Parts: sequence; structure tokens; C-alpha cells
Amino acid sequence: MSAEEAKSQDDMADAWAAALAESGAAGGNEVASEVAAAADQVAPASFANFSPAGAAAGAPNDINMILDIPVQLTVELGRTRIPIKNILQLAQGSVVELDALAGEPMDVLVNGFLIAQGEVVVVNDKFGIRLTDIVTPSERMRRLSKL
Repeated sequence: MSAEEAKSQDDMADAWAAALAESGAAGGNEVASEVAAAADQVAPASFANFSPAGAAAGAPNDINMILDIPVQLTVELGRTRIPIKNILQLAQGSVVELDALAGEPMDVLVNGFLIAQGEVVVVNDKFGIRLTDIVTPSERMRRLSKL
């Protein structure tokens, strides 16, 4: 740093020191009295009690609130990828080969998430699925974290 730059910085520091001293002498007592007056008007904060005892007095955690919410249940027999020209050739009686093997468990999805697997059954001339394996909540969370 040159001597000229050092002198300029010293002059600037002196100017700031003089300005701060002047502002402190002129209005410092007024500001301090205003702050003290405002501090006398301040009341301590009060917060609601969020303890478990407070929760018991309010609405209980009740699963019945969500039992009537509709969800989409899907049973997936299998999937395949075929060209559009083959789709246009499909007719009544055509067979589409899926990636699932015969006798393999079918996936049961709720809103697109796997929750169980099962086997296809026929009851009173209607298809159904007998659940053979339920996905545990920890497994569902693990699969969701991979997305």
C-alpha cells in the first residue's frame, strides 16, 4: 500500500470517528431514553401448552377420520411392451403375452404403491385375489425412499 493510500484511509477513519462522536453527543441520550421507555412497555410472551395432557383435552388421534377416503386398488397381472402396429392388429380372441409367469403372485397396488401380493381366484363366476403376502410398513418406506 502506498503512503498516499494509507493517508487516505487514515483521513477516512478520522472522519468516521468524528461523525460517530458527533452523533453520540447530539442524540445519544434521547435514543437511550426511548429504548428504556419501550422496554417498560414490553410484556413477557405467553405460549399455549402443547404437552400430551393438552392433546387429550382436544380431538383424539382417531383413525376413523380417514376410513372413508376412497383409494384406487389395482391388481396387476403383468406388463408388456409391444409396438403400435401389433396393437392395431389385435382382435377379439387375440392373446397378449405378459412378463409374468403362470402361477406367479400378482401385485396389489394402492394408488400406485405395492402393498401386497396374491393369487387369482374365482368366486361365484367373478375374479378375485387371495392375498398371500402383505408388504410391511418398513418395506413400503424403503421402497418409497428409492424413488
